[in-house]
Amino acid sequence: MLKENFLLKKQKNKINLLDLNFKSMVNFFLKLEEKKFRAIQVMEWIYKKHCVNFDEMNNLSNILKNKLKDISIIQLPECIEEKKSHDGTIKWKLLCHNEFIETIYIPEKNRATLCISSQVGCALKCNFCATGKLGYTRNLLVSEIIGQIWFVINKIHQYKLKNYAVHSITNIVMMGMGEPLLNLRNIIPTIDIITHKYGFHFSKNKVTLSTAGVVPAINKIAGKIDISLAISLHASNDNIRNMIMPINKVYNIKMLLASIKNYLSKSTANRGIVTIEYIMLFNINDNEFHAQELSILLKDISCKINLIPWNSIHNSFYECSSNKRIINFLNYLRNKGFTVTIRKNRGSDINAACGQLIGHNNIIKK
Repeated sequence: MLKENFLLKKQKNKINLLDLNFKSMVNFFLKLEEKKFRAIQVMEWIYKKHCVNFDEMNNLSNILKNKLKDISIIQLPECIEEKKSHDGTIKWKLLCHNEFIETIYIPEKNRATLCISSQVGCALKCNFCATGKLGYTRNLLVSEIIGQIWFVINKIHQYKLKNYAVHSITNIVMMGMGEPLLNLRNIIPTIDIITHKYGFHFSKNKVTLSTAGVVPAINKIAGKIDISLAISLHASNDNIRNMIMPINKVYNIKMLLASIKNYLSKSTANRGIVTIEYIMLFNINDNEFHAQELSILLKDISCKINLIPWNSIHNSFYECSSNKRIINFLNYLRNKGFTVTIRKNRGSDINAACGQLIGHNNIIKK
């Protein structure tokens, strides 16, 4: 037991290289009195060759490998459970430093989207969302967010080796557990690794950050981060949004729309269009009057609107709007000239759909 505790303490003090973006990785190797190209080599091993074992990095000297082992690790989240939906969606329950999160793989005909988490729980308390009902535990580290992507890319690679019909990840959305913009310190380097040529090298148009509307953070990242933005609006006026999304009492719709315009003025991602997410709640926000209000709100915003049929969660009094009401809502907005889609219900049979993620709300005690 004493030996095990010593090893855990020793490992805890090591630098997890998954926490480092390219700039930080270069500085790490310069401090070791190594050349800049070592950072490129190691990042290529991790992100291009899916290798996290120093011993297998055959273009590094044994001296450098041993040095890296002494002061650093490449530690990934641990997979605890995998669930597969009848529609092909896969949910992984991952262990991150004694706490559980969930990551979702959503395949389509010619692409696949990975939905990643940014926090354990969520502080925003949106009352139609299972994650919001958990409360907030902590922010995920860069390594814990990046680790989700690495894990799933590697898992899909393994499936392909077994001749399973799976698509490589083409899109990444930060729409899992938590509010990404309340974890800005770790989200910024995470996005850098996702899009950097020595990282995962995803196009900025294929990476989407979804936020409930943390206005100061949206203004802060404008001009610094250039990826697609999705806004969880979910209401056509402040009264409704105050009721279902407490954050609106701090940053109201007018403030939110102003921050969106500011972001779009400095962004070239996704053709300068923001996605407006709008959950469909029966007799709450789904009448034609609400569609009319929404069209007025968004008339000066370059956007596409994604209507989301509400997915049921435990102990909630909400109901999903009927198909007829959703179609009527869609048609009204389209007649006003908006681009509108209805999000497909994916993975609801394994509680992997929008608003259903909870990570099982368990914490392992040691």
